[in-house]
Amino acid sequence: MTLTDLLILFLIAGLCGALGQAISGSSRGGCLVSIALGFIGALIGLWIARMLRLPELFIIDIGGTRFPLIWSIIGAALFVAFISLLTRRRL
Repeated sequence: MTLTDLLILFLIAGLCGALGQAISGSSRGGCLVSIALGFIGALIGLWIARMLRLPELFIIDIGGTRFPLIWSIIGAALFVAFISLLTRRRL
């Protein structure tokens, strides 16, 4: 994997993380948080897909690394929603 491939992977993960934040209605952090959410979302999304025996949807191959776009967005949205529930202010 070259530096260009890595930067493209970070860009795509950041977009997936930002979309996951937008879907869940929470927006904390900046670009680095979105990138981390994209990767965490990919792990969570693929785990859920494998547990439910669902197909891997819309996989992008970047420098030999497969990145699941749809499951990354779904996983990031679920993760952000869960974190928002845990950190919500109580009145």
